[in-house]
Amino acid sequence: MKNSVRRQIIQSRLDLSQEEVTTKSAAIARRVFSLPAWEEAEVVMAYIDFRHEVETAGVIARALEEGKRVAIPVCKKDPLRLIPSELKEYPGDLAPGTWGILEPKEGRFRPLDPQEIDLVLVPGVAFDEMGNRLGYGAGYYDRFLQTLRPDAVTAALAYELQVREDVFPEAHDQPVQMVITEQRVIDCAANRESGKNN
Repeated sequence: MKNSVRRQIIQSRLDLSQEEVTTKSAAIARRVFSLPAWEEAEVVMAYIDFRHEVETAGVIARALEEGKRVAIPVCKKDPLRLIPSELKEYPGDLAPGTWGILEPKEGRFRPLDPQEIDLVLVPGVAFDEMGNRLGYGAGYYDRFLQTLRPDAVTAALAYELQVREDVFPEAHDQPVQMVITEQRVIDCAANRESGKNN
């Protein structure tokens, strides 16, 4: 069931035109910039978008312009883990790596302690209004999110089409505190407290 939902939503995302991706991503970015968590964050971690994920280039550029420190995720194997790497020059620090996703060039990998991160912008395939996340299946983010400070803010960037009633959460899955779409900011932490998911 998870795999069929994953395939269906990834295909729906790929079916978006480039213009739709850009327009929706810009609307999502505007919502990010209006968050108190954005204003207060000194260190922001943002994924590098791939295959019609919500675009993050504008968010990364704005963070650097505002003098924030920026980290991007680097996936490592043996063991499977996600390591934040500080970005100094964008996009100059990056080159295509695993799966064609941009990652730090040789000599530009600068590991950052997850405890330093104030705001994490999280990718994913689908989310519910409680903040449960359906990822790509490797568990990188579920493991990584457990290493953050308790007061760090986790915000998923998603198109409205990625918000579902059921994403089949499991015990080890790590929910996010909010989901930001082109239409709204969903306060998942508050929804979990009230037990609401509609």
